Amino acid sequence: MKTKNKINVLELISPEMQQVMQFYADNPQPAPESNDYPAMRLAYNQDRRYWNADAPEMFSINDISVNTSYGQVLTRIYKPVEKTPATLFYLHGGGFILGNLDTHDRIMRLLARYSGCAVIGIDYSLSPEAYYPQAIEESAQICQFYHQKAQKHGINMSNIGFAGDSAGAMLSLAVVLWLRDNNIHCGNICAALLWYGLYGLRDSTSRRLYGGEWDGLRQQDLEEYDNAYLTALGNRNAPYYCLFNNDLTYDIPPCFIAGAQYDPLIDDSITLFKTLEAHHLPCEYKMYSGTLHAFLHYSRMMKVADDAIRDGANYFVKQLTD
Repeated sequence: MKTKNKINVLELISPEMQQVMQFYADNPQPAPESNDYPAMRLAYNQDRRYWNADAPEMFSINDISVNTSYGQVLTRIYKPVEKTPATLFYLHGGGFILGNLDTHDRIMRLLARYSGCAVIGIDYSLSPEAYYPQAIEESAQICQFYHQKAQKHGINMSNIGFAGDSAGAMLSLAVVLWLRDNNIHCGNICAALLWYGLYGLRDSTSRRLYGGEWDGLRQQDLEEYDNAYLTALGNRNAPYYCLFNNDLTYDIPPCFIAGAQYDPLIDDSITLFKTLEAHHLPCEYKMYSGTLHAFLHYSRMMKVADDAIRDGANYFVKQLTD
């Protein structure tokens, strides 16, 4: 792909998004000490500390290690109030190779606050040490664990949902499909909240026009994420990786699908929305103008990021009352 054909989105992004980019220009982040994954993760974790500050207080936050067939997986229960009407499982983004519960702490707190529901963050195993479909299976097993132990942990698992950003959005929908296809019941899945996910497209208009060093989504970056996640298989047609190769015509909960305007992955979101809509499945698509991929992190500086989290929370609450 000729990168010179790409659009210079930095000339088009919103004033809020420009403010974030200026912040990075004025406060350059130290480069990873090496090109290995531990160094990349450390740099990512350090970068996210600023953006997670000043998050709303919760009624309670508890870290629980859950035993899965792959070993222990850390989870974190955010409760905005003592008694919550439903539970949202959150899977963080980071290209399958980065991120943890701390890097997405503010997002999960805001989601809990705006929905009034418990949010359970899942610190699924990262790639390439763990590869497809381990993160999906871990998350499905964690959902089963909390369904069985709901009373012990003071959560309501009668109504649940899945949410995630970027790779976490894909994993969230993949878990929904995995539970459906394997006849696993963890409660009534009321909705999936999916912010700027990748769902399996290998080429698209948006991938041709957008993506660069500013968002870490050049073509070679996307290929690296894929290769790490699919390490042993290399099968980009797998139905829980390319979700368009799964059956998207039945038993899918209402989906809130959010796109960032200048994201190379936005066509994945549009294609998912149009697929569900064509089969008369309940879904809503919202594009956030002037934004880049990963804008959800910047709610300290961007009102639109806070709005996008609130929109997803409101969508989930609406499914509980309809």
